[in-house]
Parts: sequence; structure tokens; C-alpha cells
Amino acid sequence: MATILKRGPYQWQAKVRRKGYPVQTKTFDSKREAEAWGSITESEMARSVFVDRSLSEKMTLADVIKGYMTNEAPTHKGYDSEISRLNKFLRDEAKLAARGMATLKTSDFETYRDQRSKEVAPGTIKRELNLLHSIIEGVRKKLGLLENPISDVKRPRVRDQRDIRLQDGEEKALLCALDDCRNPWVKPAVILAIETAMRRGELLDLRWDNIDLNTRVAKLIDTKNGENRDVPLSSRAIEVLKSLPKSTNGFVFQTSSEGLKNAYERARKRANLQHLNFHDLRHEAVSRLFEAGWNIMEVAAVSGHKDLQSLKRYTNLRAADLAKKMG
Repeated sequence: MATILKRGPYQWQAKVRRKGYPVQTKTFDSKREAEAWGSITESEMARSVFVDRSLSEKMTLADVIKGYMTNEAPTHKGYDSEISRLNKFLRDEAKLAARGMATLKTSDFETYRDQRSKEVAPGTIKRELNLLHSIIEGVRKKLGLLENPISDVKRPRVRDQRDIRLQDGEEKALLCALDDCRNPWVKPAVILAIETAMRRGELLDLRWDNIDLNTRVAKLIDTKNGENRDVPLSSRAIEVLKSLPKSTNGFVFQTSSEGLKNAYERARKRANLQHLNFHDLRHEAVSRLFEAGWNIMEVAAVSGHKDLQSLKRYTNLRAADLAKKMG
């Protein structure tokens, strides 16, 4: 039977000893709570279903996230994006992050989801919840958690395929707005994104050693799908690259992911193109290649897509252009 001891004027400590298990101790505000916990713990031990939750009661969600940021995130290709997303969560959701892992409930993250739905798009919420779920799942067994509190949180429905293309005058407006950027690397990055269909991370990882201006090819190393990729460079892309200064560290673009993102977002706002994400430039580039008469295999070689369905999501052909082919 659990031992119940009074600790000070307002607290009660329950202690459970059973052969084959470490001593379990927990403090409560009332004697009734202490007795109930002791009874449940003894019953679980007797049925051999007891799980030591002491570590999950001590560790907070913030502790788990910080541990992931230090040990796991740096091994991922999306490292910068994950760190930025998690730092924002820790800053904006300080009360939730301060909660002990054992106290987290599905309803906590449903409330988080509903609040975020007033601020950001469904796709952003889904990515945030999936990242947090993955982080918790990575330590769930170690902490003795029977289930992940985010597993049963319904994700918002996301429309994966974006129908965003640059309309007449919009590319010019965007580039003019980029002329006013204090960050000199953003405009060249935007032009290259449109010309090559490179992702933002691929542009930032681009090194001079992997660019051959004579053969007009840029080699991308260890891309998102885990493979290298050779990207042909248009005359416009070559012109942009030749205009850039060579750096001592070998990288073509001397700016961070966050710096590029923030500068681009300010520029698109000045151009009244808030709907145009940086990643939409990749959609634009892929669509232009198809419109120029490239076949599927040729476009896939440039974009790095491995299957037609994925490539289709990045392709938005203008009906007016298709109509011209019908005669």
C-alpha cells in the first residue's frame, strides 16, 4: 500500500514501493489526490502495465524542443526553416511550451490549431503540427508517454496545388521593388529562381565551384530528394551570375535563408504581390519550360521531380496559351 506523508502545511507526498520497480514518489495538494495516485500506481504495477512517467513530468515541451533543435534538427536539409519555426513557437507559445510533457493533452494542440487558423494558412498549421508531432514521437517511449497528444489532432485540409502564375507586368513590378532592397542578393536570387526552378535552399547552397559558365551548367549537391542534379543555365541566368562578386567562402549568395525570406516578403508587399510566395517562382519556372515546348523528362531533369504527379503540382499552364495550339 502506498505511503502517504504530509509535507508542510499544504502538500501531501505519496510513495509507492514494489519489488521489481523503482520507488515512485509524487507530491500533491491534497491527501485525496495522493491516495488516488498511489492506488492507481500500485494497480498498474500489479498488472505489469506500469510505465515510469517521472521523466515526462519533469521535462517540459520546451526542453524536448530545445533538445531536438540541438541534436536532431542540424542533420536535416530544412535545418534553418525548422529552427526558425520552432523558435517562433517557443516565443509565441511560452505557456504551452512550459507545460510538463505528462500534462499535455490533445485539446491543448486543438486550441493552438484554432488560434493559428486566424493568423496563417492551413498548410502552415499542418506543417507546424506535423513537426511538433514528430518531435514528441521521437522521445515518447523514452519519456514513458503512452500516446502522442498530437496524434488525434485533426489537421486542416490543405489544397496542395497552387494556381499562382506571374501575370502581365507582375515580374517587372517585383523586380522594380527588389531594386529598393538593402539586401543586394535578393534580386539575383529571384531571377535565378525564375530561370532555373531552383528552390530557395538550393540557391543558398549554390557554390562557385559547382558552376561551369562555359558549358552553362550548375551542379546542385545533395538536393531535397537526396541526389545531385545538373541544372542548365539560360543566357539570362549566366548574365546574372557574371554580375555577382566572387566570395571567399565559395557560396554564390552571401545571405541567410531568413535574410532572403524577409527581404523578399517586404519587396512583394511593395509590389502589391503578397499572394506570390518565393516558392511560387519555382512553379513559374516549371510552367515556362513546358510552355517553351520542353517534354516531361527534360523538365523533370531540371526541376528534380521523380514522378509525374509531383511535377504536375508545380505546373500551371495558361489556358490561353494552350488554345493557340488548338488552331
